[in-house]
Amino acid sequence: MGAVKSKRMPRAVREQQMLDAAVRTFGQRGYMAASMDEIAELAGVSKPLVYLYLNSKEDLFTACIRREAAALTAAVRAGARPGLAADRQLWEGLRAFFQHTAQHPDGWAVLHLQARTHGEPFAAEVTAMREEIVAFVTQLILAAAREAHHDPDLPEREVAGLAEALVGAAESLAAWANATPGVTARQAAATLMNFAWAGLGDLMAGRPWSPPEEREQPA
Repeated sequence: MGAVKSKRMPRAVREQQMLDAAVRTFGQRGYMAASMDEIAELAGVSKPLVYLYLNSKEDLFTACIRREAAALTAAVRAGARPGLAADRQLWEGLRAFFQHTAQHPDGWAVLHLQARTHGEPFAAEVTAMREEIVAFVTQLILAAAREAHHDPDLPEREVAGLAEALVGAAESLAAWANATPGVTARQAAATLMNFAWAGLGDLMAGRPWSPPEEREQPA
């Protein structure tokens, strides 16, 4: 079946149409199995036009990663609005994250599965997005510590580790939620808040958990 002909439209609009088709195809079929013919047909354009606009399959996939990463990062930042209490900011940011990944499952598959498993430079694009989100969450936790203690002694490296763990948990939970029927974004966010904030809340209140002291073993 040939590509569906349609009326002329601005290049930017046509390019987004191609990216929509590509994200859907890459997300559902995987990078290796996806074909430019299939993407062109789904977008309603000719394959030469896809190459004209986006150069190659590799460049098209990179453009998809960048667009989906920017959209996800913007959603999280918009959700965690400044001025809210620390736990509310985290809740709203998590809920925005899970809402976005649930509403854009193909985009999340591109970021979480496809880009990470096909080497450079694709993995580097996702790493850059992840580092931005981890840095954002780190600042949220630091702000909470300052608010709670005024002059916190919580090391920034430890805070960065907490943010890294929290983002990793959110990624895994989003993949699970998207694959599990009936799990809503609100439920996923509440699950992670129950898992994480109880510990973070004690930490902010100056009640960190400490590992037991190790006793020397007899020789």
